[in-house]
Amino acid sequence: MSGLADLTAAPDQITYLDAAARTPVGLDYKRRLLAALDVRPGQTAVDLGCGPGTDLAALADAVGADGTVVGIDHQPRMVAEAAGRLADRPNVALREGDLHDLPLPDASVDRLRVDRVLQHVEHPERAVAEARRVLRPGGLFGMAEPDWDTLAVADADVTTSRRFARFSAGRVRNATMGRHLVRLADAAGFRIRSVEPVAVLFRDFATADQILGLRRNAARAVAAGELAEADVAPWLRRLETGPLVAGFTFYLVVAEV
Repeated sequence: MSGLADLTAAPDQITYLDAAARTPVGLDYKRRLLAALDVRPGQTAVDLGCGPGTDLAALADAVGADGTVVGIDHQPRMVAEAAGRLADRPNVALREGDLHDLPLPDASVDRLRVDRVLQHVEHPERAVAEARRVLRPGGLFGMAEPDWDTLAVADADVTTSRRFARFSAGRVRNATMGRHLVRLADAAGFRIRSVEPVAVLFRDFATADQILGLRRNAARAVAAGELAEADVAPWLRRLETGPLVAGFTFYLVVAEV
């Protein structure tokens, strides 16, 4: 694995989140989710798993000076980064917290969003139930999650592409979370307001490599014995020289109390 051994390291998490948010598809689905949430001036809006604060400024603009935005994340590093980025936003508060046990009173929130976080939590059904607990009657919960079992990479070597996709999905705790959002929200007592599948498509190798971890996960698959380097090396060369087509399905769901 001489040519791939140095590619397995995970990227910096903040750098990765910032890069994903700046992609055209990232910008697009975030705009769609914000519009579907119908955030209004004076409301209280919460971002669950806010990370480095990527989406807090847009929420703060939507609720206005009389509203409140709360960003919650379980990682102190993320909370500190978000606090630094939003220091000039007096209507934004940052808190450390667990999505399974939110540091918020019952029926205290008007709008709630979660973006690519439920795919990682240990008990997503508890996190969704907590969202239901803290929302006021009429409150909206916007969820954006991928379905990694739909990942597909176009190449003449279909077997390697399929094995890569299966290995990549297997590295995510809740790989098919997107397709389960409606079921989880219904079980928690929400009324489903909208369901929108979004086709995430990459045509540029550098962006696809950064977001999908083409080289990184291929190297990991080789190290795990799931792929052969003799197959992976030419597969990656073909993808890099193009034309590239790679993507997966992303789900946007808005539920109402």
